[in-house]
Amino acid sequence: QLQVVESGGGLVQTGGSLRLSCTTAGLTFSNYNMGWFRQAPGKEREGLSFIAWSGGLTYYAGSVKGRFTISRDNAENTLYLQMNSLKPEDTAMYYCAAGCSAYDSGGYYSIVAHELAHWGQGTQVTVSS
Repeated sequence: QLQVVESGGGLVQTGGSLRLSCTTAGLTFSNYNMGWFRQAPGKEREGLSFIAWSGGLTYYAGSVKGRFTISRDNAENTLYLQMNSLKPEDTAMYYCAAGCSAYDSGGYYSIVAHELAHWGQGTQVTVSS
């Protein structure tokens, strides 16, 4: 059975850090380019970070570049997002997706999920001011 499960969210103060994890089962994790996304209430989903299947290529949205780091462990079928210097505007539900692409949009990268991407249920991140 295919499963994508995010964890690691929580409540943190401004300037704090969190590490999100995304574990998968039922798919060949190492075949997938993976991404992290977030969605705040009343806002559109935002692509944050992309990592290629090998882990050798990563891209970030401008809003998180320099603060967030994406990584993966193909042996453990797990994706990570290290989030540092968190801000109240980072408050959102965070999702990972198996099956993503990143596009150069003229100076910054747009991270998008494929139409048939596999999504988790999300993990809530709340940053207090």
